[in-house]
Amino acid sequence: MKKLISLICICLLIATIAVLTGCESAADNEFETLVIGATAVPHAEILEFIRTDMLEQGISLEIREFSDFSLVNPALRDGQIDVNYFQHAPFLNNFVENTGAPLVSVCQIHIEPMGIYSNNLNDLSEIQPGSTVGIQNDATNQARALLLLENVGLITLREGAGVLATVHDIAENPLDLNILEIDAAMLPRTLNETAISTINTNFALQAGLNPMNDALAIENSDSPYANLIVVREEDLNREAVQILLRTLQTEMVREFILENYEGAVVPVF
Repeated sequence: MKKLISLICICLLIATIAVLTGCESAADNEFETLVIGATAVPHAEILEFIRTDMLEQGISLEIREFSDFSLVNPALRDGQIDVNYFQHAPFLNNFVENTGAPLVSVCQIHIEPMGIYSNNLNDLSEIQPGSTVGIQNDATNQARALLLLENVGLITLREGAGVLATVHDIAENPLDLNILEIDAAMLPRTLNETAISTINTNFALQAGLNPMNDALAIENSDSPYANLIVVREEDLNREAVQILLRTLQTEMVREFILENYEGAVVPVF
């Protein structure tokens, strides 16, 4: 009798494992995984907000956070991720032109106005001749920073420099400012060493800075630097990507952005 009971228990255990394994396999097959590369704030936070809605539509989001945005486009190009969400059009265009990568934008989601920050000044009028100004060292964000400095009257750029401007395009620098090129992610950490620094909103938010309260100046709301959803050309019509776009461009996501970032991040859909 004991042997019989043991045999029955073993059979029941095997059957249970088989059922559970079958359920797990079914669950694995139920959802399509979409791997998205993003910087932490606000991109990954916005993606986390739609995770459940995506799951209800059969798409499991795998969000991979990048602290170095120079690595995100190569990761998409090389197939390590399916989508990325971190960049504006000038940054994407510069990468595509330099590498020939078949990456394309599928929509705009939000803009993060770049700001000028300081730990040492309360107003831009306090800046002294020869002061050090920190700006981004990557091509597209450097041009954006220089245009912002020009907009507030600190420098004048060569005519036509536009979104391709570099420090070599500074035509007038009346205060003889020392323009220091720094990695964008490091700019918040150098505020004690600079009179002012231009900082991308995502890095400002990560550093506990509120662009609406802490910035001495900020880009106009009509800035062309909207953040994009980017895919490889071959995935333009992929259903999972289309579901992602529809889910991101909803009133619910718009309200989430407006309520959580209080003007530091502005939806453009």
